Amino acid sequence: MTHDFHRIRRLPPYVFEEVNRIKAGLRAKGVDIIDFGMGNPDMPTPKHIVDKLVETVKRPKTHGYSASKGIPGLRRAMAGYYDRRFGVKLNPDTEVIATLGSKEGFANLAQALTAPGDVIICPNPAYPIHAYGFIMAGGVIRHVPALSPEEYLAGISRAVKHSVPPPSVLIVSYPSNPTAQWVGLDFYKDVIALAKKHDMLVLSDIAYSEIYFDDNPPPSILEVEGAKDVAVEVNSLSKTFAMAGWRVGMVVGNARICAALARVKSYLDYGAFTPIQVAAAAALNGPADCIDEIRGIYKSRRDVLVSSMQRAGWEIPNPPASMFAWAPIPEPFREAGSMLFSKLLVEEAGVAVAPGLGFGEYGEGYVRIGLVENEHRIRQAARNVKKFLQQSGQILSRAREELPAAAK
Repeated sequence: MTHDFHRIRRLPPYVFEEVNRIKAGLRAKGVDIIDFGMGNPDMPTPKHIVDKLVETVKRPKTHGYSASKGIPGLRRAMAGYYDRRFGVKLNPDTEVIATLGSKEGFANLAQALTAPGDVIICPNPAYPIHAYGFIMAGGVIRHVPALSPEEYLAGISRAVKHSVPPPSVLIVSYPSNPTAQWVGLDFYKDVIALAKKHDMLVLSDIAYSEIYFDDNPPPSILEVEGAKDVAVEVNSLSKTFAMAGWRVGMVVGNARICAALARVKSYLDYGAFTPIQVAAAAALNGPADCIDEIRGIYKSRRDVLVSSMQRAGWEIPNPPASMFAWAPIPEPFREAGSMLFSKLLVEEAGVAVAPGLGFGEYGEGYVRIGLVENEHRIRQAARNVKKFLQQSGQILSRAREELPAAAK
């Protein structure tokens, strides 16, 4: 008997899987792959956070079920972080929910907020969970081009005008994964005004708020007066403290949305392991030196990536924030598209990147490069890329049968 699973049928093939398959096959043959494909921090979690985990896990009373919305101490620490960093006051009992990373928070927000057929305005390109969390919940995605914040803001009004039924949720994500762009407070003021005018809720993803490379830190949408009337923000400790595998995030802001999320989560999980939550609170309450150090490492890597790839013949725009560079495909491979370029790059040069198409149709023509290799490895990748570009004619000739018809 063959069953068609409704939610699975709504999901397209995983775009990154083909590159991942090639990467795994080459590694099995002993090929050294310089992997910029996944945004997986390679730095160790700061020692004082690990020490707090070890100290807490030795207490048997912490080994039982935890709290799905987060232990009180962690929610207070999250509220304290928002007060210090953004000047935003939050009630830890009603306006803060601890999540199993930002991805789980976003997916369960979608479950909490979406009725079948609800229209969701989503940037494109975007981190996949922004759209597919709502698709799995039965929503309909209205993709709006977002290769710049200005383009996205202008497209929101058009999307509202031409959507039936009217959109119920608007998603914003800055600093952006994958484009690395960020916005100022005026952008958020316009977003909140649009949301209130058209009766939409706003979900803001700010997971990369601490990875920025100039003197002006990215703001929170909750800094806008009246934002908590319609908005929540999804945040994470994954990149800020190099805690990706710990799975600690938060949803903060509008109390009604937080209550809905808490209700959904109460049926699905008991929260993260208590010692992890205690250690996460220690991270948020502790010294900020480690955040500055992590940010500095990403900045150094960014500078090395941009300069060394430029010498190799690949012009990559300087990302102002996040742990990614959003790079146009080099000219000789432009017509090949992001998927074939990414496959050829890992096969021929041993350098793995994420094809832009994996972040939406408007990501075509780009690849995302994660700053997750050290500076020595980045320079080695640039040397490999230089040879790759010098041999572009031969490489494309061998791959010609894979090119779209228009490129032949």
